[in-house]
Amino acid sequence: MSGKTVLILGGGVGGLTVASELRRLLPDEHRVVLVEKTTQHTFAPSFLWLMTGDRQPEQITRDVRRLVRPGVEVILAEAQAIDLVNRTVQTSAQTLNYDYLIIALGAELAPKTIPGLAESAHTFYTYDGAAKLRDTLPDFGGGTVAVVVSALPYKCPGASHEGAMLIMDYFRKRNLGDKTEVHLFTPESQPMPVAGPAMGEAVKQMLADKGITFHPLHKLTKMDSSARELAFEGKEAFKHDLLVAIPPHRGPRIAREAGLTNEAGWIPVDRATLQTQHENVYALGDATAISIPGRWKPDVPLMLPKAGVFAHAQAEVVARRIAAKITGAGARGEFPGLGYCMLEAGDGLAGFAFGNFFAEPSPQIELRKIGRTWHLGKVLFEQWWLAPYGPRREALRLALTLGSKAFSIPIVI
Repeated sequence: MSGKTVLILGGGVGGLTVASELRRLLPDEHRVVLVEKTTQHTFAPSFLWLMTGDRQPEQITRDVRRLVRPGVEVILAEAQAIDLVNRTVQTSAQTLNYDYLIIALGAELAPKTIPGLAESAHTFYTYDGAAKLRDTLPDFGGGTVAVVVSALPYKCPGASHEGAMLIMDYFRKRNLGDKTEVHLFTPESQPMPVAGPAMGEAVKQMLADKGITFHPLHKLTKMDSSARELAFEGKEAFKHDLLVAIPPHRGPRIAREAGLTNEAGWIPVDRATLQTQHENVYALGDATAISIPGRWKPDVPLMLPKAGVFAHAQAEVVARRIAAKITGAGARGEFPGLGYCMLEAGDGLAGFAFGNFFAEPSPQIELRKIGRTWHLGKVLFEQWWLAPYGPRREALRLALTLGSKAFSIPIVI
């Protein structure tokens, strides 16, 4: 058997997981190559804790090469172009050939697509943005905070609500709660509409309990930085003292230029196998477009949310399928559409939602009662993810697995 090369673009949750799983499943004569442009991997779910000062930068960053199994070839370069005909990828360092290609580049943030947003808004959706907010919040003496979902879709749908609650919690701990208003704006009709009305009402209640005003159906059109005023389509303008935005998202540029995307700029894949329309080319995670049962509006189908939990599960499926193709052995498996979310509420509390996003006639999601257990679970997951391969990582994995079984939650890591 001649050796094959599996090329993975992107070192986020999906890319790291699929690289390590392929290296575990494939004999040594096959290459597993990961292309990632940054040396330091930053754990995005912890950006909120970086924002509030509950984490230091060094606690949530790791050398990307320490987070994959030994034997994975890590090339620190930027993927620049995909040639589907000749099966090559041009990077900033070299041209790479592949037999199998996995695109795990995530979503790009595009704040400049809304006038004034890039110049005026803070964000906790990037490492640098969260660090800047950490330095800004202590100087805020009170006033009106606007947390704005600027466009759809956006990754980690629960993070906007978590961010609003943690910001309010931050000011209350500093005795500024009576002097601070937090408003959350979104184009959606309810929090996380894909999860159904019951979930939406539960999250709205969490926000209300924190004193946060929720504004659905507000589509941001522009930002007047001098007047500190937000303009929304068909709604009254809103003045604020501090703006925290979830920027518009778009699919990866090189996928668009390679002709892999739909009109909206996302990569359509088979929802069970994650294969694109091109043979031996897969995509997973935030870069993909996967329709699920149900409709958001009469003419708008529901789409699978963009979240790390799905990227992780999809990566395992893709690894098994490619390994089975190469070796002719092993179960291929299918992505089942199961997912979960730990929703931070501040003060060491969190909610937990999980369910089947492929259920008919619409996703079936269950929300567990808010409590400290889910917060501790999120901390444990963070510690597992950032641990290098070795005994400690395995011990943390076992603890998470046993915990999920104890609470009858289908978490696989």
